[in-house]
Amino acid sequence: MTSSPVDPQKLDKLAEVAVKVGLRLEKGQDLLITAPIAALPLVRSITRHAYKAGAGLVTTFYNDEEATLARYANAPDESFDRAAGWLYEGMARAFEANTARLAIVGDNPLLLSGEDAAKVARANRANSTAYKPALEKIANFDINWNIVSYPSLSWARQVFPDLGEIEAQQTLADAIFAASRVDVADPVAAWEEHNAALAKRSAWLNGQRFSALHFTGPGTDLTVGLADGHEWHGGQSTAKNGITCNPNIPTEEVFTTPHALRVEGHVSSTKPLSHQGTLIEDIRVRFEGGRIVEAQASRGAEVLNKVLDTDEGARRLGEVALVPHSSPISKSGVLFLNTLFDENASCHIALGQCYSKCFVDGAHLTPEQIKAQGGNSSLIHIDWMIGSDKVDIDGVNADGSRVPVMRKGEWA
Repeated sequence: MTSSPVDPQKLDKLAEVAVKVGLRLEKGQDLLITAPIAALPLVRSITRHAYKAGAGLVTTFYNDEEATLARYANAPDESFDRAAGWLYEGMARAFEANTARLAIVGDNPLLLSGEDAAKVARANRANSTAYKPALEKIANFDINWNIVSYPSLSWARQVFPDLGEIEAQQTLADAIFAASRVDVADPVAAWEEHNAALAKRSAWLNGQRFSALHFTGPGTDLTVGLADGHEWHGGQSTAKNGITCNPNIPTEEVFTTPHALRVEGHVSSTKPLSHQGTLIEDIRVRFEGGRIVEAQASRGAEVLNKVLDTDEGARRLGEVALVPHSSPISKSGVLFLNTLFDENASCHIALGQCYSKCFVDGAHLTPEQIKAQGGNSSLIHIDWMIGSDKVDIDGVNADGSRVPVMRKGEWA
């Protein structure tokens, strides 16, 4: 058996960052992990660091690419309208009991690209519906949660198809470690510094109190109204359980909630979106009254349109995020085919569910109040990239006056 090309010391540093920076686990707190089987080395390392940090009980659920494909090849048709609701109900109960959540991503991003798009959409919808009680605990930031990545071979093959398998996996691993800031002597200190920079950027935007953002660039003339009482966040945030964590590793964004009814104009994607095993390229949509009324894509259009038909909120925005074009992930030149990374290379918007924490005093607002202030509700939350070195952004004040926010993809 050949040894893995993934550097075990850097992988262990990533595990330590996931626990100490990503989650900031408290003594006695339980942890629920989901991961692909390929990520077993990272799971074991995270589990060890979690128990060293005083975790009560660490429980991991694994998924397997071969088993997923076996379903599409052999399962009866009615299978695709079902999901393991009992599992997601259990997760929701765990989160209600203050269990922390850690997701490790690393599956082949194009795993389902050859499968029946209608079945993929049905399975996704069933999963989204069953997962909603658990997802709400995460979207509402009830608990400390985190996402990190493992450089699996199946993912590396898609990102670096021209390299040999060992070199591809090693190259992806190095890119993940660099983006996650674990290729330095003291990753925890590096994250403290990075969080401070993102907090400063968020504070400036919160001080401006813009009523909208106006994006202009090739194929884009989009005005994104911002929700009433919106609040910008970036880097670390404090969950309702009082724990300050970094939900995404890596992260380069500052983000807030758009007003679900106040988005107008057209916008074009600047990077492909890898969604549930399908690559969607050259997305072009037009908004009227906050709703997408036209949608096109050069590839994956059928999947995109099925996503938009998930529910009423799927055609409206739940997030807008600003990322400079010079972010380390953008400068790497790597298209990761993974939203966790690709969204941090570019300004982006998200279809679907908003984050309640992106409101002033959001922890104490009811769903009805969030809706009244412009927050969107949906079964989905899907980020896609609209920023580049050719996109300008202005902040628009209530009186119509403008303040430059970004020019050619950089902070103005």
